[in-house]
Amino acid sequence: MSTRQRPGFPARLDRPSDAASRARAQPLTPPRSAAPAPVRDPVALRVSQAPSTPQGLGLDSQTVRLAMVHKLAAQGIKDARVLDAMGRVERHRFVDTALAPQAYEDTSLPIGLGQTISKPNVVARMIELLLACPGLAAGERMGRVLEIGTGCGYQAAVLSLVAKEVYSIERLRGLHEKARENLRHFRLPNVHLLFGDGMVGYPRGAPYAGIIAAAGGEAVPTAWVEQLAVGGRLVAPVARAAGGAQALLVLDKTPTGVQHSLLEAVHFVPLKSGIA
Repeated sequence: MSTRQRPGFPARLDRPSDAASRARAQPLTPPRSAAPAPVRDPVALRVSQAPSTPQGLGLDSQTVRLAMVHKLAAQGIKDARVLDAMGRVERHRFVDTALAPQAYEDTSLPIGLGQTISKPNVVARMIELLLACPGLAAGERMGRVLEIGTGCGYQAAVLSLVAKEVYSIERLRGLHEKARENLRHFRLPNVHLLFGDGMVGYPRGAPYAGIIAAAGGEAVPTAWVEQLAVGGRLVAPVARAAGGAQALLVLDKTPTGVQHSLLEAVHFVPLKSGIA
């Protein structure tokens, strides 16, 4: 199958019929109404969409998101593409109203069905690792990405700003539907939501320039490696030993095989097969 072909509904969140409808799609953040004053902060300079004056009130304010970006930069996130995307996506729209005041803290939050939205630092770190793929030029937008575990849709929204196309698969129907509702507000034509078993990936969209997983098992499923393009990168949590603690795995697929390394400890929900 040609890599230009795409699955039909319900895989696609939006199906704009022409260029005019795509032009009418809402951006992740409101457009600037006037030219902002010069921004001198080096982090703010890297977040190209962040205006120098607050917009909105409370959690809708750009200032709130920019404060989170400052923390991410202080924690070691350096990629300007990642900082920009994290500063533009409104995280509070992906959690329950009662938890919204905690949306920009560096903490994971429950999203229902025993699942959580990952900490902002973990999301930023994993995407930064994905974009550090040897086959991707500095500052370049990644090609097609497969996300395993849509959850509430937050990471898919961030990925949509750093990748040309995002396929995100979720095995829990309740979360798949929740993600559809959460993302509908943003109208992201390059995000395709899939309901299915993430362990088998999505071969119809392969090969992928990047694969990122929000659940960890004892090993990376063979299907993921097979669907990863040569020159692509996979980032996922895996157990260091059977039943043991998890660590981030970075796997690069080269013409001569795969190369991988284990990084820092993480804690994700377990990787499961089937749908529910």
